[in-house]
Amino acid sequence: MTSEVLNDAKAAMERTLEATSEDFASVRTGRATPGLFAKVLVDYYGTPTPLQQLASFTAQDARTLLIAPYDVSALREIEKALSDSEVGANPSNDGKVIRIVMPELTAERRAEYVKLVKSKAEDHKVSIRNSRRKAKETLEKMVDDGEIGEDEGKRGEKELDDLTRKYVDQVEEMAKNKEQDLMEV
Repeated sequence: MTSEVLNDAKAAMERTLEATSEDFASVRTGRATPGLFAKVLVDYYGTPTPLQQLASFTAQDARTLLIAPYDVSALREIEKALSDSEVGANPSNDGKVIRIVMPELTAERRAEYVKLVKSKAEDHKVSIRNSRRKAKETLEKMVDDGEIGEDEGKRGEKELDDLTRKYVDQVEEMAKNKEQDLMEV
C-alpha cells in the first residue's frame, strides 16, 4: 500500500524535474539554443502553435541560430512571434529562413537571469514539497483508517523524506549549473 503512495509521489516529483529542465532551457544564456524558443507560440492559421512544430533549428555558431519553417508561407507569422517573444531576439528574414543573432548579455542582464533561475528553482522545490505533503497526508490517513500499521507508516514517511531530499537536491544542482552557464562570459 505504501509503495503505491510513494510511486505516485515519485512520479509527481519526476514531472516537476522535467518541468524544471524545460523552464531552465528557456532562460537565455550567452549561446543560441532551440530551447530558448520552446515557449514561443506562432499564430498558424488562427491556431497558437509551438514554434518547434513549425520549423527546424540549426545553430550556425554560438550566437547565431537559423530557423527554417516547414511551410514557407508561415515565415511572416514566425518572424512576428519571435519579435514579440520575451527572448529578446531580433530576427532577420531572407525569404527562406530566419536568422537570429543573439546579442551579448550585459552583466546586469546576467544578474537578472540568475535571479529568475533562483526564483524558478524555488517554485519547483515548493512543488516537490507539495507532492511530499500530499503523500504524507495519504500515509497518515491510511494509518488512521487502519489500512497499514504505524511502523509501515513511519517507514513510508522516512522513504518519502529521502525521496523528497533527492529531488530537491537535483533541482538545486540544475539551478547551480544554469547559474554557472549564465555567468560564463
